[in-house]
Amino acid sequence: MGVEVRAGRGELTVGVEEEFVLAHAVTREVALAAAAVVEVAERLAGTGQVVGELAQGQLETISAVCSTARQLDTEVTRLRRCAARAAQEAGCRLVACGTAPLGDPGPPPVQDKPRSHTIAARFGPLLDQLCANSCHVHVGVPDREEAVQVVNHLRPWMPLLLSLTANSPYCRGRDTGHASWRAILWNRWPTATPPPYLRSVDHYEQIVSALVNSGAALDPGMLYWSVRPSRHVPTVEIRVADVQPGTADTVAYALLVRALVAAALADVRKGRPAPPVEETILRAAAWRAARDGMSGQALTAPLPGAPRTVPAWYLATALLRHVQGPLRAAGDFDAVRRWLSRLQRHGTGAARQRAVYRRTGRLEDVVDTLAVPVTLPRGTEGDPKGRTARADTAQPL
Repeated sequence: MGVEVRAGRGELTVGVEEEFVLAHAVTREVALAAAAVVEVAERLAGTGQVVGELAQGQLETISAVCSTARQLDTEVTRLRRCAARAAQEAGCRLVACGTAPLGDPGPPPVQDKPRSHTIAARFGPLLDQLCANSCHVHVGVPDREEAVQVVNHLRPWMPLLLSLTANSPYCRGRDTGHASWRAILWNRWPTATPPPYLRSVDHYEQIVSALVNSGAALDPGMLYWSVRPSRHVPTVEIRVADVQPGTADTVAYALLVRALVAAALADVRKGRPAPPVEETILRAAAWRAARDGMSGQALTAPLPGAPRTVPAWYLATALLRHVQGPLRAAGDFDAVRRWLSRLQRHGTGAARQRAVYRRTGRLEDVVDTLAVPVTLPRGTEGDPKGRTARADTAQPL
C-alpha cells in the first residue's frame, strides 16, 4: 500500500487492512478455505486486495490509499462485499469477528509458502487456535524520524483503542469472559507487545535487529507491536484493534486513528515530548482493555499523573477532546462522535455479540449477525476500480 503523507484538502492519507474469519455456510464453524476464496476474490476485487493470511481459516482485505472519509467508506464497502461474494462461491461466509466463535481452528494448515512454513516450524503450537482477526490502520508519515516519535505519542492510547474495538468474546463455542479474546491469543507471540519508548530511528533499528537475531522474530515484518513504523510503506501502522462488525465501525475508527496521528505529529513538530509510560503499565492496561472492553475500568496511562483506574468512557471522552482539532479540520468530528455515541448506547462489537446470544441462545445466530453482506456495490463487479456505491454497514447487531 503506497501512501504519501498528504492528499486532497491536506488530510493525512489513510488505508485499512481487515482480517476475517471464514465460516462454513451450514455449520458456521471455521472453514479452512482461504485458497479457494482468494482465487475468486482476485477476479472480483483486483489483484492483491484480497489475500490469504497465515492460517487457512482467515482472509485479509487491503484497501487503496484514501484521503477522505467518503473514499475510505466506499473502498472498505467494496472490498468487504467482493470478499463476501468470493466466500459465498466457496460455500463459506465472511465473518467480521476477531476470533472464530464456532469450531476449533486447531493447528491449522498454513499457506504453502516458504515463509509460512518457516514460521510454523519455529513457533509450533503458537499457531494452535490461530484465528485472530485484526483491523490495521496505516496513516501516512513518510519521515522516518517523525514516524518513530509519533509511535511514542500513540503508545499510551493503544489500550483504549482496543477497548473501543473489542469484538471477540466467543471462541471455540464458549464465552471467554473477555471482550477481546483475539488480543489474548495474539499476545502469546513474543513480539506482540506495546512498543518500547523509542529514542530515535537508530534505537528503533537496534531493537529490530536484536529481536530478529534472538529468533523472536523471523524478520522485521514479525515485529507485532500494537503500533509501529511500517517496514514496507511510509506510514505509521496501528495494529491494536479487532476487526469491526460493520463498515461504519471500521471507517469511524480509522478516522479517529488518523486524527490521533495528526495530533501526535503536531506535538512532534512543536517539540513536545511524549509521556514515557512504562511498558509494564501499558501491558496491564492492554490486558484490562481486552477483558473489559468499554464496560469496565481503564488505566489512565495517556493522562498526566500516576496511572489510576477510571471508567473506560471517562478516558474515551478525554481522547475525543485530545483529537477534536484534527477531526474538525478534516470534517470528521461529527462522524466519529456519532460512532462513539452509538458504542456508548449499544455497546462494542463484543457487547452486541453477547446481546444476540442472550436473546437466542445460539452462537450460529451470532455468526450470522456478523456475516458480511454479499451484494456487491453497483458498478464494481469485475471492476476493481469501481467506486460508485454508497457504503452500507453489515447487518446490525
